[in-house]
Amino acid sequence: MDCIQVGAGPVQIVALHGIQGTRAAWLPLADMLADAATFTLPNLRGRGTAVRAAGPGDYALEAYAADAAEAIEARVRGPFILAGWSMGVSVALAYLARTGARRPTGLCLVSGTANLPEAPWFAATDAEALLAEVRARELRLGLKEAADHAAVVATWQAIRAQRQAGQLAAVREPALVIHGRDDGDSPWSHALALCAGLPHASLLGIGGAGHSVLTHNTEQVAAVLRGFLPVLSSPTKETR
Repeated sequence: MDCIQVGAGPVQIVALHGIQGTRAAWLPLADMLADAATFTLPNLRGRGTAVRAAGPGDYALEAYAADAAEAIEARVRGPFILAGWSMGVSVALAYLARTGARRPTGLCLVSGTANLPEAPWFAATDAEALLAEVRARELRLGLKEAADHAAVVATWQAIRAQRQAGQLAAVREPALVIHGRDDGDSPWSHALALCAGLPHASLLGIGGAGHSVLTHNTEQVAAVLRGFLPVLSSPTKETR
């Protein structure tokens, strides 16, 4: 397991990266909130020194959720907030669907979607063209650290048909949805759909922001998340 902890604050946050990113995507925010929270940041399979899987079947959302569960069991004691950026939102929802999973006290869902078939992350279907799109998107998003290209291709092949909107009503935890209004990868309509499906969701839209709000709009994200920490870290009857 490739996992670090950043910060020394009393609130524990487990933060999951996107399809092409690594835990590095969360580091600017973790540093900015180091006094308020302790971030547990795993590199999921196909990143850093984490396990490399064999093919699409090993890169399903359920496999990523198992990685997240392993990090939580190994590194997190007590209540925690579960956060995800981009595909990390999909992994967080898959984690919540696991039987017997430790429940978070709240959720922070950034630049995500519950309907991957409608997310224009990639258009190609054959592996060679998809690989070219992966390289181009990595540059466009300005990722300082990126997942293995083969892992991204296999992941998209595994998850691109998956819809999770049907499970949102079962999520009882409070959720903070943060989304760029000009997000071209997970358009604004996806944030509205998330909030419509989640029973206890609050929405922050960042005007003029795209998909990479963690790194391009760090101060705005940090300010609103800091304000929501008391709400997201208070145990509900489901997590007590």
